[in-house]
Amino acid sequence: MNLVDIINKDNLPKHLAIIMDGNGRWAKQKGLIRALGHENGTKSVRTVVETSAKLGIENLTLYAFSTENWNRPKLEVELLMNLLINSLRNELKTLQDNNIRLNSIGNIDLLPKSAQKKLQEVIEQTKGNSRMVLTLALSYGSREELINVVKNISNKVKNNIISIDSIDESIINQHLYTQDLPEVDLLIRTSGEHRISNFLLWQIAYAELYFTDVLWPDFKEDDLYEAIISYQKRERRFGKTSEQIK
Repeated sequence: MNLVDIINKDNLPKHLAIIMDGNGRWAKQKGLIRALGHENGTKSVRTVVETSAKLGIENLTLYAFSTENWNRPKLEVELLMNLLINSLRNELKTLQDNNIRLNSIGNIDLLPKSAQKKLQEVIEQTKGNSRMVLTLALSYGSREELINVVKNISNKVKNNIISIDSIDESIINQHLYTQDLPEVDLLIRTSGEHRISNFLLWQIAYAELYFTDVLWPDFKEDDLYEAIISYQKRERRFGKTSEQIK
């Protein structure tokens, strides 16, 4: 029996998020330059996006470039930005063929103008698609996001738009980059690291975490299936007892 046949299609994560880690180490292990690791990582992106859509996952969020990644060597940052532009150009057909809508979160204004332009073009061209929402976290950092939430809500309180007493989880959710997305159900991180790395800290409060030693360029369909099967074996209690949720 194939792994995909084991998956319960009625119990899929509504929102799957992935920290795509290990491109550099993959290249180093093979005696290649880091650039080739990133290029091969884009193949796994296409595989995971297409597989997720076919399974019926409604929301997929990929940690593509963090706020901390700006601190990498200038040449590598430039390469990653060029890779982003080329990927957006090359993968538009994949998004259209699979009825996938592109979305982005993060401090997009920090991206090069050419990357911003291509990103907005693809978002606009896919806005009518409805099978799955693919969100790219670009120049994204969760702490920065939460600081912006505090500033925006504080400004609204100051201007009597909302009252302090009305601030609850719903109000905070409305001010996040992910305001139009459900909370994360399953978070996957590749490459053997067991960190969250400033990714969706608020949104993963009750997410199931799945860590794998597989480096991102080697992450294929069966690796995704294994993560989802692991997710489906878990009991999600949300603070309740096992007896309460049965």
